[in-house]
Amino acid sequence: MRQLEILQAVADCGSFSRASEALHLTQPAVSMQMKQLEHLLDVPLFEHFGKKIRLTEAGNETLRSAQSVFRELANLEQSLASLKGLKGGVLTVSAVSTASVLAARLMAVFRNQNPEVRVCLNVINRETLLKHLTENISDLALMGTPPEGYHLSATPFMENPLVIIAAANHPLARKRRIPLARLLEEPLVVREPASGTRRALENFILDQHLPFRPAMEMNKNEAIKQAAEVGLGVGLVSLHTVQAELACGQLCVLDVEGFPLKRQWYLVQREGKRLSPSAQAFAELVLQRASQVLLPHEKSPGRTESSRPPRGAQAV
Repeated sequence: MRQLEILQAVADCGSFSRASEALHLTQPAVSMQMKQLEHLLDVPLFEHFGKKIRLTEAGNETLRSAQSVFRELANLEQSLASLKGLKGGVLTVSAVSTASVLAARLMAVFRNQNPEVRVCLNVINRETLLKHLTENISDLALMGTPPEGYHLSATPFMENPLVIIAAANHPLARKRRIPLARLLEEPLVVREPASGTRRALENFILDQHLPFRPAMEMNKNEAIKQAAEVGLGVGLVSLHTVQAELACGQLCVLDVEGFPLKRQWYLVQREGKRLSPSAQAFAELVLQRASQVLLPHEKSPGRTESSRPPRGAQAV
């Protein structure tokens, strides 16, 4: 099993050295384990191209079988947890970074209700989250609209309004009904190409027959917020992620025509996955109480005193 785990890491990382770092092993130890596995199977598993390696056909076949073994062991763990009920077990949830605040609060409520369950929350990018789901690393995931072709089951559970943010003293902060074309004269700070938030913004701009020309790319929402705060540009984020910054006057929400973009949060799992009692309990919590775990002023992006951006900027 350990050799199969190392094979998986080498395939993911593309080299023995990076796999050794990910596994906290020495590179000679990784190389030795892979040589032993090749000797045991009596086939070469890797092809070397300079410093890079890739799996042979036999290596890919072995990896597919290894992943099947990992999935069955995860199913076994969940089945045994079902026999134990909620008096223990492990719950693993992945969330895109845009959903980190919501995910953390949901996890806190769940832990208060089920203190004997060991929980693991992975806040990662969309691409890694999809990998976690397909490889059965995560029981459940919180994300925006999932893509087709991944054999996933997705249930919408709450609105996710996407808004344009800027520094509180931005020249557009006090403007109302800002045309999209005017907004695009400002430097646009966006997420990486695989991000669902970026895709939503890009599609909206292109649908208006305007050019999508980002000035900067950031791989974290926190980086976008910090960039906007120091005046590097304007950015698109979930309204749920900027409540603290709005309340203390660090950022404002710009009143741009067509915004907020109306999106949904989804609870996602692999098709046919058997949920453990702890995973089932968390899923029920998400579907029934997600909107309640947010502060009252976070429930709606409407114009209220509690959601109004600071320093005269108009909320959307």
